[in-house]
Amino acid sequence: MNFPRASGVLLHPTSLPGPYGIGEIGPEAYRFADFLAETGQRLWQILPLGPTSYGDSPYQSPSTFAGNPLWVSFDVLIQDGLLKKEELADFPEFPAEKVDFGPVILARMEILETVCNQFAKRASKTLKEQFNAFCTAQAEWLDDYALFAALKDAHGGVPWPQWGLELAQRQADALATAREKFAKEIRRAKIIQFLFENQWQRLRAYCRERNIQLIGDIPIFVAHDSADVWANPGLFFLGPDGQPSVVAGVPPDYFSATGQLWGNPLYNWPAHKQNNYDWWTARLRRTFELVDIVRIDHFRGFEAYWEIPGNETTAINGKWVPGPNADLFHVLHERLGELPIIAEDLGVITPPVEALRDQFGFPGMRILQFAFGNDDRSAEFRPESYPAHCCVYTGTHDNDTTVGWFHSEPGEGSTRTSEDIAAERKMILDYLRTDGHEIHWDLINLGARSNGNTFVVPLQDLLGLDSSARMNTPGVASGNWQWRFTWEQLTPAIRDRFAHITRATGRRH
Repeated sequence: MNFPRASGVLLHPTSLPGPYGIGEIGPEAYRFADFLAETGQRLWQILPLGPTSYGDSPYQSPSTFAGNPLWVSFDVLIQDGLLKKEELADFPEFPAEKVDFGPVILARMEILETVCNQFAKRASKTLKEQFNAFCTAQAEWLDDYALFAALKDAHGGVPWPQWGLELAQRQADALATAREKFAKEIRRAKIIQFLFENQWQRLRAYCRERNIQLIGDIPIFVAHDSADVWANPGLFFLGPDGQPSVVAGVPPDYFSATGQLWGNPLYNWPAHKQNNYDWWTARLRRTFELVDIVRIDHFRGFEAYWEIPGNETTAINGKWVPGPNADLFHVLHERLGELPIIAEDLGVITPPVEALRDQFGFPGMRILQFAFGNDDRSAEFRPESYPAHCCVYTGTHDNDTTVGWFHSEPGEGSTRTSEDIAAERKMILDYLRTDGHEIHWDLINLGARSNGNTFVVPLQDLLGLDSSARMNTPGVASGNWQWRFTWEQLTPAIRDRFAHITRATGRRH
């Protein structure tokens, strides 16, 4: 699918400002959509929008179908009559510049529990009808997810293989008993998902009115401790104890000398093929109910994936194993039609991966931070080599900010040596004919003027922030996903300059 020439911003909703500890899909999100429209942007890219669990990563979610309860806007709940202002009187104060996930989760879920307990009394007739319709329409995943969430809470949050044999193996009698015993908790989980859905769809409609498309993101793999794996164990390679027999990751690369051990269970692709890829069809169908374009993380895993024995502690001792290749996408195309998918084709990319991407017309990604290294692929990331059918970024959520990257030291989030960094920095300055004092604007200009039809800049780069604003450092287990911005940072001068670049490079429509 060909994308029109356009640009946008990468900002995960958790990074939005607001008084309640974390970004929400309420007034601040609408204000951000207004900023995008005013500067001529047509794209708002986010990270996966599912609930988060241990480590707070949106790429390790307990459900690939559900929405993140932490984004439900308290202000919208008040507008809808589901929450009273006085019920927020004792809500703690949290830092404005980062998400303190532990305390924020506890405080926000306490408020949502109050909302759920009062839903029957406070919700309008229309909201109740919409809730019932949502439960019916989404029952295919919602029933399992709500039961999973209730059981996980009842077991103190431990992974599902530790719930006891009957529940771990989903024995019918045990599930029936659990549904009766935890009916209130199951209903609560469904109400929260409805609140997310209701607010998200209103925000999406607001974006559409302003000609802004939402770019979503799905990880190719799902978390082991998820409703997806618990409800569909035959679709994954699991041992008798429910633990993964083999897990996902990537071999040693730019980010890590020992590779990345993600730990996700790997798909039993023959089982998926046998049921005509029903689960993947449902996954993509649900995702496109929430966003307009989907970036699939680690696209190369469909051609071949890095299989690591389940007992390994690093990703070094893995091997490449063939994936479903074109077979999956033929079925998805037959069942869902032409899909606006962006293929995250970074890392170890081979001609067969490129052929799979191109066979279905998916644009790949070009990262400007990768354009000046000493490896064989650097030239591919320079703008003069970009095809029109690609998506250009200054950096991604896994990269340092552009300012942080330019001023980086060895060992900080990459495998580059002092010599590598010095040579890279010299090449950048020579290539751009700049002194580097506004390196973020240099790369924004470079990306915007490139031939690539789609250009996306992380908000951190637009603001010119250093490494303290980095979203994620691969291989580091804690301290990620916390960054938030404030409106004071997004100055009129930045807005005007961004709007001018967008207009001058033919990306404003």
